[in-house]
Amino acid sequence: MKYDKLRTLNLYMAVAHGVQALVLLLIGAKDFTRPITTEYLVFDEVSQTLVNSSRTLFDFPFIWGVAGFSLLSMTFHILIATVWNKRYTAGLKKGINKYRWFEYSLSASLMVVLIGILSGIFDASTLLLMFGLTAIMNLLGLVMEVHNQDTKQTNWLSYNIGVLAGALPWIVIALYFWASATAPETAQRPPTFVYFIWGSIFLFFNSFAINMVLQYKKVGKWRDYIYGEKAYIWLSLAAKSALVWQVYAGTLQP
Repeated sequence: MKYDKLRTLNLYMAVAHGVQALVLLLIGAKDFTRPITTEYLVFDEVSQTLVNSSRTLFDFPFIWGVAGFSLLSMTFHILIATVWNKRYTAGLKKGINKYRWFEYSLSASLMVVLIGILSGIFDASTLLLMFGLTAIMNLLGLVMEVHNQDTKQTNWLSYNIGVLAGALPWIVIALYFWASATAPETAQRPPTFVYFIWGSIFLFFNSFAINMVLQYKKVGKWRDYIYGEKAYIWLSLAAKSALVWQVYAGTLQP
């Protein structure tokens, strides 16, 4: 019975994520873009030295990036509730949900990249590394569950490595905020709403880590793996909704 209810919850969440993405695409500004750049060295004939140069690779359509992680979540919830449901249920009984980590490795990584862009990080290589580190953090969550299915004592190695990998992109973002805060008054700084986004999504990311700790420590209701699974589902909706509508309020209004 509880697995049937979980299947229904996944269907509801698919609708919730999908509706948000659709509404955003309908009402959000389509012309809000940010340049994605790359830097390289060129030889300066005048000074006879290598100097830095940069060029724009493409303009990133921000509204599609924001809608993208909601659409990813919608897709995974639909698949989990339908064609993947038997394997999803079998995994839950063993204390593992590999589909969760696959989805997070894409959607959460995209969220971090978007926050990075809003913070003034436009370098393609830096954004790619931030995406990759966040993806690795989430895939290490999968490793954590795989390694601890049958262990008597929880092995926290993959969790600890995941925390390190996940912290690095946020450190990079924090450095950009620090550079902006200490720049001359004439410098362009991230708008106030970006600070709210940074703080709220950072807290949500930490909540996912706390949820995993509570699951493996078997604290209270978290003794039941399904309770932790539901917490992940609700946290995912809350984090993505917060980012969608904060970005809309700050940048995507027509």
